[in-house]
Amino acid sequence: MLSSLPPREREIVDILYERGASTVTEIGEALSDDLSGSAIRAMLKRLEAKGFVARAASERGFVYAPSVSDKTARRSALSQVVRVFFNGSATSAAAALLGMQDGMKASELDELEKMIAKAREGREQ
Repeated sequence: MLSSLPPREREIVDILYERGASTVTEIGEALSDDLSGSAIRAMLKRLEAKGFVARAASERGFVYAPSVSDKTARRSALSQVVRVFFNGSATSAAAALLGMQDGMKASELDELEKMIAKAREGREQ
């Protein structure tokens, strides 16, 4: 989904996910290099036409925000990572994450255990 976007458009969408609704000026300030306002507006228009960005009027002028929920975008991105790097195996991806347990807090490991238990409960129904 988002991976199909050209790098600059993807950077703009990433900025919007990170910062929330933003104006052209705010987006320009967050970009990795300088772009004119008209170039940013042109990319936002393309993103809007593709369904990735929504525009709304505000007291600051037009603000732009992602039109796809961050949960949906995360799931899509993660699905692609699992497909590409783990041959579609969620188990292999989870094992790789658990291999990073040295950097995890006990509370994060506890949360993972609860999520696994909940997933098992859902399967048994």
